[in-house]
Amino acid sequence: MRIYGLKSCDTCKKAIRALPQAEFVDVRADGVPAAVMARALETFGEALVNRRSTTWRGLDEAERARPPLDLLADHPTLMKRPLIEAGEALHLGWTPAVQASLGV
Repeated sequence: MRIYGLKSCDTCKKAIRALPQAEFVDVRADGVPAAVMARALETFGEALVNRRSTTWRGLDEAERARPPLDLLADHPTLMKRPLIEAGEALHLGWTPAVQASLGV
């Protein structure tokens, strides 16, 4: 199991504490493999981009109009967090539904 997120993100910290066996990958330092990001976009669509973040608010309209994969490659902090890879399954966020599906 892998958790993709930011080490400074409070929601990611909660997921890491609840899933101590998971490997943590800091998206700012290490990024997300292109294949995982493409699968996540296919699974979650536009929900993968966090449009409430300060990074998003700092982008101009031309940047915001770019394809999501290109935008996330250049600005990994725009990804909604955490992105959890559990085998073949992907989970986005740390909602009660995600926690229940992971058995937490």
